[in-house]
Amino acid sequence: MNVSLKALGITVLVASTTIAGAALAASHMENPMVGGAAMLREKNIIENAVNSADHTTLVAAVQAAGLVETLQGEGPFTVFAPTNEAFAALPEGTVETLLKPENKDQLVKILTCHVVAADVMSADLIGMINDDGGMHAIPTVGGCTLEASLDGDMVAITDEQGGVAHVTIADVKQSNGVIHVVDKVLLPAM
Repeated sequence: MNVSLKALGITVLVASTTIAGAALAASHMENPMVGGAAMLREKNIIENAVNSADHTTLVAAVQAAGLVETLQGEGPFTVFAPTNEAFAALPEGTVETLLKPENKDQLVKILTCHVVAADVMSADLIGMINDDGGMHAIPTVGGCTLEASLDGDMVAITDEQGGVAHVTIADVKQSNGVIHVVDKVLLPAM
């Protein structure tokens, strides 16, 4: 009888270890790759962003704005993360001008208009859009108000200048929030 109880105990231990291992593996697999890199749920927004080949301009801008420590903080944050192509689509010389120390305040304003002080997954955002009749206002850390809507099956984010970004990769879970990759830089009213 002792042998059977011991065998049962080992079977339960093996089964629970297998289930825990599978759950851990699944949690890593849930995040999409971004910029050719794995986005690990246990890392924060900055720790993951620096590994994305598609977000080198955003990382440089966050560093120039002095926002690294903030975005490594506890959060939760939702970041609409523009790609390098989104920054390249700005008028020629804009990025270089914004990265100059004398333009830090303007850069901070633009970047913080991409950040929401909440953990908002795409299903929740779509629910808010639907509950609000097709358009949901999103207040940002930078004091901007973005408008979320649906454009077909994509979430569209309209900035204060009327520019529209689309979420191209949603729900990239971080230890301190979530990233939604967007195809346009969101700009505050000037």
